[in-house]
Amino acid sequence: MKLLEVKNLTKQYNGETVALSDVNFSVQEGEFVSIIGPSGAGKSTLLRSINRMIEATSGEVTFDGVKVFDLKKKELRNLRTKIGMIFQHYNLVDRLSVIENVLHGRLGYKSTLSGVLGNYTEEEKSQAFKILNILGLDEQVYKRCDQLSGGQKQRVGIARALIQNPKMILCDEPIASLDPNASKVIMDHLRNISKEMGITILINLHQVNVALKYSDRVIGVNHGEVVFDGKPEELTPEKIHEIYGSDAGDLIIDLGGEHAG
Repeated sequence: MKLLEVKNLTKQYNGETVALSDVNFSVQEGEFVSIIGPSGAGKSTLLRSINRMIEATSGEVTFDGVKVFDLKKKELRNLRTKIGMIFQHYNLVDRLSVIENVLHGRLGYKSTLSGVLGNYTEEEKSQAFKILNILGLDEQVYKRCDQLSGGQKQRVGIARALIQNPKMILCDEPIASLDPNASKVIMDHLRNISKEMGITILINLHQVNVALKYSDRVIGVNHGEVVFDGKPEELTPEKIHEIYGSDAGDLIIDLGGEHAG
């Protein structure tokens, strides 16, 4: 079943700079889709237009049967409870504990007053502990987030998204700040979340080999346009060159190693 449909999505800044140009694609429920492309290609703008963290200039996004751009503020808040978001730089409150940061994922379900007072149900707390356990963070529950490694912080970000009970998680360069070991842990968790929980994953990645290894489908973006949309095995060196232009040489060599292994 189609969960997300993006039609003719365009974003211009100051009426001049085109960040996205007539982008079209759809995502099935439970699919793991990677968006790849060089820096400045429009990947982040694309992801953030889906949940209206950035307002698009024109086009249409339909999520779970709802036209996202037509929603008023309160309706949009409700819709965002179904769309988790994971950020490159974690977006955690460093002075708060791991468990407090995770429970922030429930704020979309509460009144402003309940949120300010931190009124969470026992069921919500129990769910938070369960998710942290799955992500291997049970020993960090009461630690302040500024005491954690980058990989641990990103797992807290995943837990915060999961406690929303989302249908889809948008991941904006979630491994760009991490070392290879921590990156693998994060990608393995995201793949398991997609496979075992049936949650749709839409992820921005710089690393082509990572996209090939984990994705059901890859979308290649360059200069704000979709230049490739297909299965990982259809991503030829020629297609990679089309996506990355002059930067493609290193990536293709990198891929050779990945395929050879």
